[in-house]
Amino acid sequence: MNASYHLLQNLFSSSLLSKNLKINRTIILPVILYGCETWLLILRDECRLRMYENRVLRRIFGPKRKEVTGEWRKLQNEELTALYSSPNIIWVIKSRRMRWVGHVACMEAGRGAYRVLVGKHYGNRPLGRPRHRWGNNIKMNLQEV
Repeated sequence: MNASYHLLQNLFSSSLLSKNLKINRTIILPVILYGCETWLLILRDECRLRMYENRVLRRIFGPKRKEVTGEWRKLQNEELTALYSSPNIIWVIKSRRMRWVGHVACMEAGRGAYRVLVGKHYGNRPLGRPRHRWGNNIKMNLQEV
């Protein structure tokens, strides 16, 4: 994830390119979102992904100059969302996950992915707090929608 960002870092800050973010959509996001349909996202991971996305967008849009004092400052998160026309990375991950669940639900009953989606785990659970599972994440996403 960071390797693709650092390879293109000079390209992001170049004044020769427009701010239409084609580089971000075609190079950075596919690298970040590879296999995101199967990820188990917890709140900490969501925060880290948002921070990474904001860091890339700040690099692309550059600093902003205050009109009164003439000082340079970083763009705030609200300003980034106003400038960036695409949905945020967490929404993209959740929508891709829901699309993948739809594909798996239509599969035959003998396929491995379908058995994982509808199967039950039998046996003793370890002591302590139950772990977050992919199915629980899907149920939370469905409740949000």
